[in-house]
Amino acid sequence: MRIGVLGTGGMADALATHWVRAGHEVLVGGRDEARARLLAGRLGGTTGYGSLRAAAGFGDVALVALPYGAGETVVGELRATLAGKVLLDCSNPVGPGFRLLTDGGPSAASRLAAAAPAARVVKAFNLCHEDVWRMDPPVFDGQRLAVPVCGDDDTALTLVRQLVRDAGCAPLTGGGLDRAGLLEATAALFIGLWVGEGADVRAMAPPLAFAEGPGGTPARAEAPSGTPGPA
Repeated sequence: MRIGVLGTGGMADALATHWVRAGHEVLVGGRDEARARLLAGRLGGTTGYGSLRAAAGFGDVALVALPYGAGETVVGELRATLAGKVLLDCSNPVGPGFRLLTDGGPSAASRLAAAAPAARVVKAFNLCHEDVWRMDPPVFDGQRLAVPVCGDDDTALTLVRQLVRDAGCAPLTGGGLDRAGLLEATAALFIGLWVGEGADVRAMAPPLAFAEGPGGTPARAEAPSGTPGPA
Protein backbone atom coordinates (compact mmCIF):
# COMPACT_ATOMS: atom_id res chain seq x y z
CA MET A 1 0.00 0.00 0.00
CA ARG A 2 1.17 3.56 -0.65
CA ILE A 3 0.55 5.93 2.26
CA GLY A 4 0.96 9.68 2.40
CA VAL A 5 1.48 11.09 5.90
CA LEU A 6 0.37 14.68 6.45
CA GLY A 7 2.36 15.84 9.45
CA THR A 8 5.70 15.22 11.13
CA GLY A 9 4.71 14.89 14.81
CA GLY A 10 4.40 12.01 17.25
CA MET A 11 1.36 10.29 15.72
CA ALA A 12 2.87 10.48 12.24
CA ASP A 13 6.05 8.89 13.58
CA ALA A 14 4.34 6.20 15.68
CA LEU A 15 1.90 4.93 13.06
CA ALA A 16 4.19 5.25 10.03
CA THR A 17 6.85 3.22 11.84
CA HIS A 18 4.53 0.19 11.91
CA TRP A 19 3.50 0.65 8.30
CA VAL A 20 7.06 0.90 7.02
CA ARG A 21 7.91 -2.28 8.94
CA ALA A 22 4.92 -3.97 7.31
CA GLY A 23 6.36 -3.18 3.88
CA HIS A 24 4.17 -0.25 2.85
CA GLU A 25 5.58 2.67 0.89
CA VAL A 26 5.32 5.90 2.88
CA LEU A 27 5.87 9.54 1.95
CA VAL A 28 6.03 12.05 4.80
CA GLY A 29 4.82 15.56 4.06
CA GLY A 30 5.09 18.70 6.13
CA ARG A 31 5.03 22.47 5.91
CA ASP A 32 8.66 22.25 7.02
CA GLU A 33 10.24 19.84 4.55
CA ALA A 34 13.41 19.65 6.66
CA ARG A 35 11.37 18.06 9.48
CA ALA A 36 9.73 15.75 6.94
CA ARG A 37 13.17 14.68 5.73
CA LEU A 38 14.32 13.94 9.29
CA LEU A 39 11.26 11.81 10.02
CA ALA A 40 11.61 9.94 6.74
CA GLY A 41 15.23 9.21 7.63
CA ARG A 42 14.20 7.77 11.01
CA LEU A 43 11.53 5.62 9.42
CA GLY A 44 13.90 4.17 6.84
CA GLY A 45 12.68 1.62 4.33
CA THR A 46 11.22 3.10 1.16
CA THR A 47 10.11 6.28 2.95
CA GLY A 48 10.20 9.51 0.98
CA TYR A 49 9.50 13.08 2.01
CA GLY A 50 8.18 16.30 0.58
CA SER A 51 5.45 18.89 0.93
CA LEU A 52 1.98 18.33 2.36
CA ARG A 53 0.68 18.41 -1.23
CA ALA A 54 3.15 15.71 -2.27
CA ALA A 55 2.04 13.47 0.60
CA ALA A 56 -1.65 14.08 -0.17
CA GLY A 57 -1.19 12.91 -3.75
CA PHE A 58 1.19 10.06 -3.03
CA GLY A 59 -0.88 6.95 -2.66
CA ASP A 60 -3.99 5.04 -1.64
CA VAL A 61 -4.33 6.43 1.89
CA ALA A 62 -3.50 9.82 3.40
CA LEU A 63 -3.05 9.95 7.18
CA VAL A 64 -4.03 13.33 8.60
CA ALA A 65 -1.71 13.56 11.61
CA LEU A 66 -2.28 17.25 12.26
CA PRO A 67 -3.75 19.16 15.20
CA TYR A 68 -7.49 19.72 15.28
CA GLY A 69 -8.35 22.77 13.20
CA ALA A 70 -5.09 22.72 11.26
CA GLY A 71 -6.14 19.45 9.64
CA GLU A 72 -9.38 20.92 8.36
CA THR A 73 -7.55 23.91 6.88
CA VAL A 74 -4.88 21.79 5.17
CA VAL A 75 -7.39 19.28 3.82
CA GLY A 76 -9.50 22.11 2.42
CA GLU A 77 -6.47 23.54 0.63
CA LEU A 78 -5.67 20.10 -0.82
CA ARG A 79 -9.21 18.96 -1.61
CA ALA A 80 -8.55 18.51 -5.34
CA THR A 81 -5.42 16.45 -4.68
CA LEU A 82 -7.26 14.32 -2.10
CA ALA A 83 -10.23 13.52 -4.36
CA GLY A 84 -10.84 9.77 -4.31
CA LYS A 85 -8.25 9.16 -1.58
CA VAL A 86 -8.87 7.41 1.73
CA LEU A 87 -8.41 10.09 4.36
CA LEU A 88 -7.52 8.63 7.78
CA ASP A 89 -8.25 10.98 10.68
CA CYS A 90 -6.57 10.26 14.04
CA SER A 91 -7.14 13.67 15.62
CA ASN A 92 -8.62 14.45 19.02
CA PRO A 93 -10.49 17.76 19.35
CA VAL A 94 -9.80 17.99 23.08
CA GLY A 95 -8.85 21.26 24.76
CA PRO A 96 -8.13 22.67 28.23
CA GLY A 97 -10.15 21.04 30.98
CA PHE A 98 -10.52 17.97 28.75
CA ARG A 99 -13.29 19.83 26.90
CA LEU A 100 -14.51 18.58 23.53
CA LEU A 101 -13.69 21.44 21.15
CA THR A 102 -16.35 20.51 18.61
CA ASP A 103 -18.84 21.69 21.27
CA GLY A 104 -21.87 19.81 19.98
CA GLY A 105 -21.15 20.58 16.33
CA PRO A 106 -19.83 18.29 13.59
CA SER A 107 -17.06 15.90 14.58
CA ALA A 108 -13.47 16.59 13.54
CA ALA A 109 -13.76 13.73 11.05
CA SER A 110 -16.98 15.14 9.59
CA ARG A 111 -15.29 18.53 9.20
CA LEU A 112 -12.53 16.88 7.17
CA ALA A 113 -15.18 15.21 5.01
CA ALA A 114 -16.84 18.58 4.42
CA ALA A 115 -13.49 20.20 3.60
CA ALA A 116 -12.66 17.49 1.03
CA PRO A 117 -16.04 16.08 -0.09
CA ALA A 118 -14.55 13.82 -2.76
CA ALA A 119 -12.28 12.05 -0.25
CA ARG A 120 -13.34 8.97 1.75
CA VAL A 121 -12.82 9.77 5.43
CA VAL A 122 -12.26 7.12 8.11
CA LYS A 123 -11.79 7.78 11.84
CA ALA A 124 -9.39 5.56 13.79
CA PHE A 125 -6.34 5.57 16.10
CA ASN A 126 -7.61 8.42 18.30
CA LEU A 127 -8.15 6.74 21.68
CA CYS A 128 -4.55 6.32 22.87
CA HIS A 129 -1.42 8.32 23.53
CA GLU A 130 1.15 8.27 20.73
CA ASP A 131 3.54 6.18 22.87
CA VAL A 132 0.95 3.40 23.06
CA TRP A 133 0.94 3.29 19.27
CA ARG A 134 4.74 2.98 19.37
CA MET A 135 4.47 -0.37 21.17
CA ASP A 136 5.32 -3.34 18.97
CA PRO A 137 2.70 -4.64 19.29
CA PRO A 138 0.25 -2.96 21.72
CA VAL A 139 -0.77 -6.02 23.77
CA PHE A 140 -2.20 -5.86 27.30
CA ASP A 141 -2.90 -8.92 29.48
CA GLY A 142 -2.33 -11.07 26.42
CA GLN A 143 -4.94 -9.26 24.30
CA ARG A 144 -4.24 -7.03 21.33
CA LEU A 145 -5.41 -3.45 21.62
CA ALA A 146 -8.72 -3.01 19.82
CA VAL A 147 -9.14 -0.01 17.52
CA PRO A 148 -12.66 1.21 16.64
CA VAL A 149 -12.94 2.29 13.01
CA CYS A 150 -15.73 4.55 11.69
CA GLY A 151 -16.46 5.29 8.04
CA ASP A 152 -19.01 5.03 5.25
CA ASP A 153 -16.99 3.57 2.36
CA ASP A 154 -16.44 -0.20 2.42
CA THR A 155 -13.23 -0.11 0.38
CA ALA A 156 -11.79 2.62 2.59
CA LEU A 157 -12.71 0.66 5.72
CA THR A 158 -11.00 -2.46 4.35
CA LEU A 159 -7.75 -0.55 3.79
CA VAL A 160 -7.81 1.07 7.21
CA ARG A 161 -8.57 -2.24 8.96
CA GLN A 162 -5.45 -3.64 7.30
CA LEU A 163 -3.42 -0.71 8.59
CA VAL A 164 -4.79 -1.38 12.09
CA ARG A 165 -3.64 -5.00 11.83
CA ASP A 166 -0.25 -3.84 10.55
CA ALA A 167 0.11 -1.78 13.73
CA GLY A 168 -0.37 -5.00 15.73
CA CYS A 169 -3.93 -4.16 16.76
CA ALA A 170 -7.42 -5.57 16.19
CA PRO A 171 -9.93 -3.45 14.22
CA LEU A 172 -13.47 -3.09 15.56
CA THR A 173 -16.43 -2.00 13.46
CA GLY A 174 -17.46 1.33 14.93
CA GLY A 175 -20.21 2.24 12.47
CA GLY A 176 -20.52 5.03 9.94
CA LEU A 177 -18.74 8.36 9.95
CA ASP A 178 -21.73 9.81 11.81
CA ARG A 179 -20.42 7.89 14.86
CA ALA A 180 -16.93 9.41 14.71
CA GLY A 181 -18.08 12.07 17.15
CA LEU A 182 -18.70 9.32 19.70
CA LEU A 183 -15.07 8.21 19.38
CA GLU A 184 -13.92 11.79 19.85
CA ALA A 185 -16.14 12.27 22.90
CA THR A 186 -14.90 8.96 24.31
CA ALA A 187 -11.32 10.21 23.95
CA ALA A 188 -12.20 13.41 25.83
CA LEU A 189 -13.77 11.36 28.64
CA PHE A 190 -10.92 8.85 28.80
CA ILE A 191 -8.20 11.50 28.79
CA GLY A 192 -10.00 13.37 31.56
CA LEU A 193 -10.21 10.22 33.67
CA TRP A 194 -6.68 9.01 32.94
CA VAL A 195 -4.94 12.35 33.37
CA GLY A 196 -7.30 14.30 35.59
CA GLU A 197 -8.36 11.53 37.97
CA GLY A 198 -5.65 8.91 37.62
CA ALA A 199 -8.43 6.38 36.96
CA ASP A 200 -8.25 3.12 35.03
CA VAL A 201 -11.08 3.41 32.50
CA ARG A 202 -11.16 -0.37 32.07
CA ALA A 203 -12.84 -0.50 35.48
CA MET A 204 -15.95 1.19 34.04
CA ALA A 205 -17.20 -1.78 32.04
CA PRO A 206 -17.99 -5.37 33.07
CA PRO A 207 -16.61 -8.33 31.12
CA LEU A 208 -18.29 -9.01 27.77
CA ALA A 209 -20.25 -11.96 29.18
CA PHE A 210 -21.97 -9.55 31.60
CA ALA A 211 -22.73 -6.81 29.06
CA GLU A 212 -26.48 -7.47 29.44
CA GLY A 213 -26.30 -8.11 33.17
CA PRO A 214 -25.60 -11.27 35.21
CA GLY A 215 -28.92 -12.83 34.21
CA GLY A 216 -28.98 -11.60 30.63
CA THR A 217 -28.21 -13.40 27.43
CA PRO A 218 -24.42 -13.49 26.99
CA ALA A 219 -23.16 -11.23 24.25
CA ARG A 220 -22.38 -13.05 21.01
CA ALA A 221 -19.09 -14.85 21.17
CA GLU A 222 -17.96 -14.33 17.59
CA ALA A 223 -15.73 -11.35 16.79
CA PRO A 224 -17.40 -8.25 15.36
CA SER A 225 -17.19 -7.79 11.61
CA GLY A 226 -13.70 -6.81 10.57
CA THR A 227 -12.00 -8.10 13.72
CA PRO A 228 -9.07 -10.39 12.87
CA GLY A 229 -7.85 -13.50 14.53
CA PRO A 230 -4.16 -13.84 15.34
CA ALA A 231 -1.98 -12.50 12.57
